[in-house]
Amino acid sequence: MELLIGMTVTLMMLAIISSVVSRASGVNARETRKADALVSAEAALNVMSRDVGNSGFGLFTDITTQTPNNGLVIADSNDHRIHFRSNINNVGNYGPASNAPAINTNEPGEDLTYFFDSATKSIVRYDPNAPSGTPKTSVVVNMISNVTFSYINYTTSSSTVTETTSPTSATGRVRITVTVQLDEVVGQAKNQTVTFSSDVTLRNSNYMLRQY
Repeated sequence: MELLIGMTVTLMMLAIISSVVSRASGVNARETRKADALVSAEAALNVMSRDVGNSGFGLFTDITTQTPNNGLVIADSNDHRIHFRSNINNVGNYGPASNAPAINTNEPGEDLTYFFDSATKSIVRYDPNAPSGTPKTSVVVNMISNVTFSYINYTTSSSTVTETTSPTSATGRVRITVTVQLDEVVGQAKNQTVTFSSDVTLRNSNYMLRQY
């Protein structure tokens, strides 16, 4: 009888210890994956923020007024895609008509598109003027669940600030949000996500230039 009682107590203690170890292991796995997700999201934001911030450099809306242009290609940008130009070498100008294409943006890094590829769960960077002379599509970071772009628009005639899913000529900031869905861990809540968001100032836009 004493032996049975002792075995029962031992088994109960082992079950409790096993449960505690399993829970601790699950928490450790969850935190490790969360840390990896944070690193991926932060890396993606750093790369995109650097390029997007230079949008519009060396470009202006028309030859007469030489009003600075924010560089965003409005017709080719939305909440999951952003296309922008910058004249990094500061050669030439912008076309005289409002709908004319930018010229002298044919160097590497001067005409970029970032978009989310849902098939590969990746943020992709497209540069038609890669150093090799041929268009280049490269993965910025993978293991991403989603990336969205929203556009903060300013006007000089009022203090109204609007946020839209497509850019306008008055866009002065871009909000980039990267979401990473964590892999499932046994014993932990499902569908956990990590979200990173960053506001990037288009410092070459007409509105922003007049703030400094």
